[in-house]
Amino acid sequence: MKLYYSSGACGISPNIALHESGLDFDVVAVDLKTKTTEDGRDFYTINKKGSIPVLELDNGETLTEGPAVLQYIADQVPEKNLAPKNGTMERYHFQERLNFVTSELHKGFPIFFDVYGYPEEAKPVARDLLNRKFAYVNEILGTQDYLMGDDFTVVDGYLYNVTRWTPAANIDVKADHPNLYAFMERMEQRPSVHNALKMEKVEMFTEQQCCAA
Repeated sequence: MKLYYSSGACGISPNIALHESGLDFDVVAVDLKTKTTEDGRDFYTINKKGSIPVLELDNGETLTEGPAVLQYIADQVPEKNLAPKNGTMERYHFQERLNFVTSELHKGFPIFFDVYGYPEEAKPVARDLLNRKFAYVNEILGTQDYLMGDDFTVVDGYLYNVTRWTPAANIDVKADHPNLYAFMERMEQRPSVHNALKMEKVEMFTEQQCCAA
């Protein structure tokens, strides 16, 4: 398999999932500004939406959209318990969590990235909304180590991924959402996270927070 990613963007979560799975995979960096791959290809020929992540399977078929990619990876190694079994209520609750991360958290961040050109006056309202969503997550993580309970699933890699962007929104996770910060510390003890960050050449979240303080 081949994962198309852009350093520090939302390809971190499938990268973590692939490392957790033990499956063989390669990575291809994508410049999202020029929409070209590191080997010079037009990225639109790989994904017409022009977005990452993209998982290219060994048969040449491609899969896009983070929640779908994460579930595909998890389902290739059911013995790893990276997602609940299909057809169970636990799986539906897992998908509920995935959808929350992608729609309520992930999609709340573009306004804080200069490349999109949102007006400054809109950001305080967006920040307050995101903070309330993270407060909900913080409450969940006050009684369990991970989003689905005491064991890691691939949705945790996604939560880790989007929480890394909180400095761009001027959200202080360590001060305002301590259970979420403890989750980030737990995640950064996992070899899969170390390996994914090393591959993408980005720092650990907790190190950035320490330095910023």
